[in-house]
Amino acid sequence: MDELISQLLTFAKGSWKHRWLGVLVAWLVGVIGAGIVLRVPDKYEASARIYVDTQSILKPLMSGLAVQPNVDQQVGMLSRTLITRPNVEKLIRMADLDLGTTSKGSQDGLVEQLMNTLQIKSTARDNLYTLSYQDQNPDKAKRVVQSLVSIFVESSLGDSRKDTDAAKKFITEQIKTYESKLESAEARLKEFKLRNIDVQTANGGTDIAGKLSEISTQLNQAKLELREAENARDASKLQLQNEKSDSANISTKSLMQESAQSLATPEIDSRIEVQKRNLDGLLQRFTEQHPDVIGARRLIKELEDQKKKEIQELRKSAMANPLSSSNNSLASQEMSRLLAASEVQVASLRARVSEYTSRYEKAREFLKTAPQTEAEYAQLNRDYAINKKNYEDLVSRRESASLSGDLESAAGVADFRLIDPPRVSPKPVAPNRLLLLLLALVAALGAGGFTAFAASQLRPVFHDARTLRNVIDLPLLGVVTLVLSEAAKRKERSDLRKFFAVLISLIVAFILLISALAFISGQIG
Repeated sequence: MDELISQLLTFAKGSWKHRWLGVLVAWLVGVIGAGIVLRVPDKYEASARIYVDTQSILKPLMSGLAVQPNVDQQVGMLSRTLITRPNVEKLIRMADLDLGTTSKGSQDGLVEQLMNTLQIKSTARDNLYTLSYQDQNPDKAKRVVQSLVSIFVESSLGDSRKDTDAAKKFITEQIKTYESKLESAEARLKEFKLRNIDVQTANGGTDIAGKLSEISTQLNQAKLELREAENARDASKLQLQNEKSDSANISTKSLMQESAQSLATPEIDSRIEVQKRNLDGLLQRFTEQHPDVIGARRLIKELEDQKKKEIQELRKSAMANPLSSSNNSLASQEMSRLLAASEVQVASLRARVSEYTSRYEKAREFLKTAPQTEAEYAQLNRDYAINKKNYEDLVSRRESASLSGDLESAAGVADFRLIDPPRVSPKPVAPNRLLLLLLALVAALGAGGFTAFAASQLRPVFHDARTLRNVIDLPLLGVVTLVLSEAAKRKERSDLRKFFAVLISLIVAFILLISALAFISGQIG
């Protein structure tokens, strides 16, 4: 620490030796600095304040119907991107700043100068924007700010219209593309339906497996009804043959007995026929050992035994009361009519069985190709549904974009209100001469001190024995001290007074200059 202090004292003593050179340089730098500060031209600031109202009564009313962009974000982005080269070039033309530029280089320089000096300050909470510009000519500064305000307001409207038109154009192109896709999908679906119309008719809205099961059930039911009708027809035919063979016998007794039999047992015959049909239905579902089958056979046997007993009683009654042969002829006619009806029913049921058999075979063929056909149909439907959904969404979005454009045209993106019109400050805002003069004074004193220090380093001297011993690294025999006379001391004191007088006069001169400028600025304000 002592060594550092000693070294600093050595530097101070060396600089003090060249103090007059330092104070001369300080005066020179101070005069030059003050002259530069006084010659810097004044700059006037023109400014304007704009309030951007982003709230509109139409926006909540049109919520859900039209696309509503983030207006605050749009205005904020506009304010940050307003000072661009195209906008500045437009501003130069609007403010007639290009009248004095004759070359491309000078015009580029003017653009760069404006881009560096134009300012847009905002308070995001209040949506207040301050546009300002500084220039030596107050009228020029005002024209620039007026032009900047116009560009600021017009840019938002133009960009909004451009965005809406670009969106509508893009959506319209996409709609045309999806129209062609939708038409192609519809054509493929129509071709598929025409090519597989038989499958669709056979399906009838159900799947092939369910339809096959349904046709199989109908076929079995038709076969059962056909067997029942054939059995009834055979029974009628047998009865008619018996009736005819008995009619050939001229014996009146036999005729009367047959007549009695035919007239007395129709109810039992019908019950026997019904039970036989029921038995056929049971045999299709159960075995011979099933209790229902055994019960049905027992009931049929009981009815046949009852029929035999009644026939015997009728024969006895016929023998006791013989009838005319006309009744026998009527019974034969009735049985012939019943046989003809049975034949018609059998033929109808055979046609039904044949039709169901044909349908069943077709359904089995369809079942083999059904998975591939259904997969192809599902793919076609899926493609058609996707294209249709996208098409409808695009049409809806186009209408929303049109409505949004109309909304922006009616209400605007935002309401720009000019709170403070462009005005120029009555007194210059730059440069700050008071601060610059203080900096000039500091620079002058610093330059003087640095000059004295540099001179001491260029022509170094030793001020004490220790410094000399450290430099030459040799032992010192002794030190001779300089003893000043009274005249030398008076001269040194006079020289010191002159130095401080010159230094203080520099500081006082700057203080007086700063005070004068402050007074003049106060008077102007």
